[in-house]
Amino acid sequence: MAVRETRICVVGDELSVGVGDARALGWVGRVMARSHFERPTMHFTLAMPGESTSSLGERWKVEAFPRFDPEAENRLVVALGRHDVHQGLSIARSRLNLANVLDEAASAQVATFVVGPPPGRPEDAAAIEDLSDAFADVASRRRVPYVDTYTPLAHHEQWLSDLAQNASLYPGQAGYGLMAWLVLHTGWHAWLGLPAQE
Repeated sequence: MAVRETRICVVGDELSVGVGDARALGWVGRVMARSHFERPTMHFTLAMPGESTSSLGERWKVEAFPRFDPEAENRLVVALGRHDVHQGLSIARSRLNLANVLDEAASAQVATFVVGPPPGRPEDAAAIEDLSDAFADVASRRRVPYVDTYTPLAHHEQWLSDLAQNASLYPGQAGYGLMAWLVLHTGWHAWLGLPAQE
C-alpha cells in the first residue's frame, strides 16, 4: 500500500518568501527545514508581493488546488501580511476575507494554519496589532491554529534592529528566524501530526 503524501501550500505576500533574508530562506524555509516529516511531503510557497487579504482570497484556490492531490493530505498555510493596513481595508473587511478563505478550505476538506502579520513601520503599530487580534479571533472561532507574530515581536530588540536596516519593511536573517521559532512553537507539529520538537 502506497504511503499517503502530504502537500502544503503556503499562500501570502512577499514576507512568505523571505524578502530581505540574505540566506533566502525566510520563515517558511526555516520551518520546513526543522520539520521532520514521516511521510513524503511537498511544500509550495505561493507569494504575491503587496497582497492584501482581498486579493489572497481571490487567488488562493486557483493557485493551490492544481498543486493538491485527491490522494494526498492537502494542507493550507495562510501567511498574512500587513498590506490590509497599507491599503486601508477595514477590520471588518479583513475579517471577512480571512473567514471566507478558512470556510472555503474547510468545505474542501483542506486543513488550515494561519500565521499573522508581524510588526512593521512604527506608525502602523496600532493598526497591525488590531488586525492581528481580529485575525486571531476569526481563526479561533473556526478552531484553526493561529500564530500571533505581532505581540512577541513588537518590542523585540533583534526584530526591531533587523527592521531598522530595511526601512521598517522587512526583517533579515534574525527576524525570519524569530518568526520561524514562533511558528514551530505555536502548534505547527501538532497540526501536522508530527512529534513535538525540542
